[in-house]
Amino acid sequence: MANSKLTAIFSLLLLLLAADSTLLPEFAEIKQQRKRDEPYVGVNLGTDVSNFLSPTDLVAFLQLQKITHVRLYDANSDILRALARTKIRVIVSVPNNQLLGIGSSNATAAAWIRRNVAAYYPQTVITAVAVGDEVLTTIPSSSPVLMPAIESLYSALVTARLHTRIKISTPHAASLVLDPFPPSQAFFNQSLTPVLSPLLQFLSRTQSPLMMNLYPYYVFMQNKGVVPLDNSLFKPLAPSKEMVDPNTLLHYTSVFDAMIDAVYFSMKNLNFTDIVVLVTETGWPSKGDSKEPYATTDNADTYNSNLIKHVFDRSGTPLHPELTSSVYIYELFNEDLRSPPVSEANWGLFYGNSTPVYLLHVSGTGTFLANDTTNQTYCVAEDDVDSRTLQAALDWACGPGRANCSEIQPGETCYQPNNVKNHASYAFNNYYQKEERAEGSCDFKGVATITTTDPSHGSCIYPGSKQVSNNTTERVNSTVSSGAYSLRYTSTQTSALDNGLCVFLGFTLSLLFCSFIC
Repeated sequence: MANSKLTAIFSLLLLLLAADSTLLPEFAEIKQQRKRDEPYVGVNLGTDVSNFLSPTDLVAFLQLQKITHVRLYDANSDILRALARTKIRVIVSVPNNQLLGIGSSNATAAAWIRRNVAAYYPQTVITAVAVGDEVLTTIPSSSPVLMPAIESLYSALVTARLHTRIKISTPHAASLVLDPFPPSQAFFNQSLTPVLSPLLQFLSRTQSPLMMNLYPYYVFMQNKGVVPLDNSLFKPLAPSKEMVDPNTLLHYTSVFDAMIDAVYFSMKNLNFTDIVVLVTETGWPSKGDSKEPYATTDNADTYNSNLIKHVFDRSGTPLHPELTSSVYIYELFNEDLRSPPVSEANWGLFYGNSTPVYLLHVSGTGTFLANDTTNQTYCVAEDDVDSRTLQAALDWACGPGRANCSEIQPGETCYQPNNVKNHASYAFNNYYQKEERAEGSCDFKGVATITTTDPSHGSCIYPGSKQVSNNTTERVNSTVSSGAYSLRYTSTQTSALDNGLCVFLGFTLSLLFCSFIC
């Protein structure tokens, strides 16, 4: 009897292994496709920068920062060569001053594709060609050649057999949309319909995105007193302050989402509902003159940090919660060679020498821009968090998290200043360094943040600091608790697909176990 049960178990194991060998590749393919379809955050690469990084150093910096998508304002050959075999995805652009030649000659368009796309693909992963920039609203005299240029470039891609892999579109300014709020009443400038209709037909036919440059900063500056600053920065709003579309009753908590939905409604008015919006530019300046008092590092940090979280949360918009637009932040570097006003030179996340203008608060959103440029980061408590919540997170870090909290005990080197924020910062950082600064290890339910500033002070040296000696004392982890509840912290989440596979395997193994003991 025992032998027959063992035989049955062995047979089931063989079936399980067989199923595993056939199912896992399919699961892997589904997961790869899902990863390709996920929204992403990229950056614009302007080059009006003093002492701009060499192409090799630029690519190394992009890789260090985990940046996977970039948009060029031209087709810089040196940068495209440096990007080869990096898997960084690139949008190349046709500058506005080349539109006339390309739109007037199929041969010129074909030569442009050969020289700027086919010569580098697939070693350099070019995903799209942006034809001009805000042509319809900034240089309307070139509007008649826009569609001929797009069609000629597409024909050249077809000839090169790249049309299914590389999309073609053209970025538009937000001013293309009139009467943008409420979004349900928005419509495209009707004087541009002779160009927009064939463009949308082309995008629908080729399954290409409508590229839009959307700046809540300018909406706020032009409507101060009407549009709240918090609404422009993705900050949480009280229900009474949410913008409500009276026609759809959709609630808008961010200007950004309202701008995207205004574009979707505008396309719907022209009977197009199958085109996705790709935000090719958005951002917030970190410095301005006296006329731009809201161009500050705090506001820029808040906007871009919340934007990144918004995209990676995949929350979509009120009209399309199932659809999250990918975005390109304007921009990676401050372009200090730009002409006034002051804000024009201060949209970057980094200075030209690759040091950060400010440190984004993107903990918990993945690896994108989570690495700093100093080879060292620390995890500390957020400002303005109530002490009860911080105490709960501190209890978890020193308890289940097994951080070494001995140095924040009475009489020890990091006990002073004796407050929960100081003690929490030490414990959070100890856990973060113990986990080797792994993704998600500095969150603690949103009360912690990553910083490049060494929080060590006096004789209190934080783990990870370059001041740390090799002689450390290990003590039993403990903390003086305020009696607050313990915090349950989960640093990773499994997807539904992964859960499904685990459930399947678990159920099968349960059957095997039962067959053995029953």
